[in-house]
Amino acid sequence: MDGIQLMDAPTRVSYDPAQHRGRTFHDVLPDFLAGRDDPRAYLERCLETIDLREPEVRAFVTTNVSAAREAADAARARYRAGVPLSPVDGMPIAVKDLYETADMPTQMGSPIFNGWRTNRDAASVHALRTGGAVVIAKAVTTEFGFYNPGPTTNPFARERTPGGSSSGSAAAVGAGMIPAAIGSQVIGSLIRPASFCGNHGFKPTLGALNRQGGHSGLSQATIGVHAASLEDIWATAYQIASVVGGDPGAPGLYGEAKLARGLRPERLIGLQKVGRSACSPDTQAQLEWALHALEESGVRIVTGRDDREVAELDEALLEARTISDAICGYELRWPLAHYREKYPDLLSDDISKRLDRWLTISPQEYRMMIDRRQQVRARFEALEAVSDGIVTLAATGAAPIGLSSTGDPILAVMSSLLGAPAVTLPVLSVEAMPLGLQLISFAHRDWRLLGMAMWVEQCLLHAAGRPYSREPKS
Repeated sequence: MDGIQLMDAPTRVSYDPAQHRGRTFHDVLPDFLAGRDDPRAYLERCLETIDLREPEVRAFVTTNVSAAREAADAARARYRAGVPLSPVDGMPIAVKDLYETADMPTQMGSPIFNGWRTNRDAASVHALRTGGAVVIAKAVTTEFGFYNPGPTTNPFARERTPGGSSSGSAAAVGAGMIPAAIGSQVIGSLIRPASFCGNHGFKPTLGALNRQGGHSGLSQATIGVHAASLEDIWATAYQIASVVGGDPGAPGLYGEAKLARGLRPERLIGLQKVGRSACSPDTQAQLEWALHALEESGVRIVTGRDDREVAELDEALLEARTISDAICGYELRWPLAHYREKYPDLLSDDISKRLDRWLTISPQEYRMMIDRRQQVRARFEALEAVSDGIVTLAATGAAPIGLSSTGDPILAVMSSLLGAPAVTLPVLSVEAMPLGLQLISFAHRDWRLLGMAMWVEQCLLHAAGRPYSREPKS
């Protein structure tokens, strides 16, 4: 009924972006109101898929099925009375295990926090429950949302990583277990796993969604959404913003309640340097095809060959990973040093070794990196008057084989450094695996970005199968 394509375990299927469809929610709402379907029945279909896929995908740390059923029953009664609370009323959702839930532990991928409870919901979780969302599970994250991956596997190939640190959130949506999940990003933690797991990932403008109530006190930390559709992404994000706003001191998420449609971008920046050397020829060919299809549909792709300021931005973004690693490493020193002192056997060797390096970062170096970050942001912001943003890949290729690494974040870290909104579209494939196309726009243009993303997605899915020649245009 949901249009989802289920994959029998053991998982290994060829991903075709033109054919694959995950589990969506927005399109069943008319059936809820008409009495042809209801939130409890929808939840039970999700649970059936969880029973089928979760033993292999291992996306969840813990679940609360009884509470989810109670919430779904309450939503069903509201739909029958014609008074749903919001567009997410009855939506099953998982929460990245960095963010607090009153009814489930928040363990942050670390044995230090086994069974830890605060008896409250994070701001985002509170907002979603206020709108009737059905919080069903806590999703696996890497240790403190950084390194040392958990057990989650890629829903399309169990030998491959789902990415991280929003590993479980991306994999659960990619496996069709739920329509949406809360993730977050500091480096590449949302955009990259969305690419690997074949779902839409949305990292809003820095501070646009309230991230209080979680292990997220870093200056680049941004809460976001994984979903099988752009409509469900926006409904989820808008509900959070409507109830709890953005981070303290931030203006929050701008935009209308309904997602814009048909917003064709006029000019998009095509980067020629960042991440290109890490991409295989087949991966680069996927990007070339997408850019060609967009140009054929009237979108002008501007590169450093065309514009000096674009060339300077392209060059500056090469430092995005270096700058971000230094800033985040410095900001992590206090909690991690405390954990290592108090729980020396419970902090992973991976994190501990990185902490040794981060402890050598001086206040002067941190200030210098903050200045360099601001300079790159200024270069990007100067292009707002002449472009709609950046178009690039969301990852350097298909999800790597093996679960010990979450993959290269070089293409995802750009939006984190810029504090800019970004979205991943599951419209490409390489090695018969998902590959996301990424759009990055300017601060507070989130609503317009997702409207453009909807147009781009439809454009590329329509173009799929159209022959593409690598011959240069005359």
